[in-house]
Formats: sequence, C-alpha cells, structure tokens
Amino acid sequence: MRKTREILRLHFLGLKQRQIARSCSIAQSTVNACLQAAKAAGVTWPEVANWDYLKLESALFGELPSAVARRQKPAPDFAVIERELQSHEHLTLQLVWEEYRQAHPESYAYNRFCDLYREWSQRSKVVLRQEHVAGEKLWVDYAGGTVPIHKNGTGEVRQASIFVAVLGCSSYTYAEATWSEELQQLDRISRSGL
Repeated sequence: MRKTREILRLHFLGLKQRQIARSCSIAQSTVNACLQAAKAAGVTWPEVANWDYLKLESALFGELPSAVARRQKPAPDFAVIERELQSHEHLTLQLVWEEYRQAHPESYAYNRFCDLYREWSQRSKVVLRQEHVAGEKLWVDYAGGTVPIHKNGTGEVRQASIFVAVLGCSSYTYAEATWSEELQQLDRISRSGL
C-alpha cells in the first residue's frame, strides 16, 4: 500500500476516513485497515514523516511476504527470449512463459510476464522514423506457412500460401490466398489491378 504515509498524514490533519479515501483515490476500507494497523502498532504521523516505504510498511503490517517473494523471483532474460521468438517461426510468448514457469514455479503470472516483456521491448528497441511518399513504395511477401483450404462437397484439402502487399505511406494492406509461391502467381495478381 504505497499511500500509507499520505493516509496517516491526512488523518493527523483531522480528515474523516471518507475524505481520506476520496483524496487518495482508494477504498474507505483500505483507509480503515491502514489506520487500524497504525493504531495497533502505536504509530502516529509526526514520528513516521521521514520513514521510508519499507520501514513504514514493516512497522504496520510486519514483513510483507508478497514484497519478499517479488524480490526473489528470477528475472527472465528477455534478450534471449526475443532471439528465440525471432528464430522459431511458431514459438509464442505464451509457450516461452510456460517453459519459464516450469523452471520457476513461484515466478510471474502470464499477464505480468507479458507486461515486463513489453516494457523491456519498448526500452530496448531503437526506432527510426521513415517518411514514405504516397504510391512510391510497395512491400510484397508471402506470410508464414501454408494454410489448409477445404473444398466444399468433396472435403479435399489443398495447401495455400497467403500473399500480402502493403503500401508504404498508407499501410493499406492487400492479402490473397494462392496455390503456389511461383512468379506467375505474382504476375496474375499484378494484372488483376492490385
């Protein structure tokens, strides 16, 4: 509870619990629990004004197991994770997290793991802004592996590749399933007026 010091200060100034809760944007029950803990520990505002967060929390609530557990969780090596994600086509962040969780059962939950990865990724990536003139550039490629196409009636299954083209300025995207990745398929698509 990071607002403990502010709760004690406002209580010392004479505000009611409802006013403190509104001022700190927390529930009134949280304010009540903090004030009860302070009363039980014999802690008052003037004496804790210069205490750091951990000292105040330990005085009121004892040793915080969640804080201790958070400090002891092994940090994932996101640089290695990013290299693995880039080198293995079908590897997902969820699969990486499941492997990490097997190795460290008391580690981060999936949502927290993803948040930490996203934060790391935003800090570590260098961004180069590029200006594109409208109609000047078009990127084309086939996306990922093939996808199965099922024929109605017969149930025949054929594999199709997904052709993708993106305009540089607008990011307008065109996608089409093709039976092969041969050059003649691209000629047919370009003649159709992409």
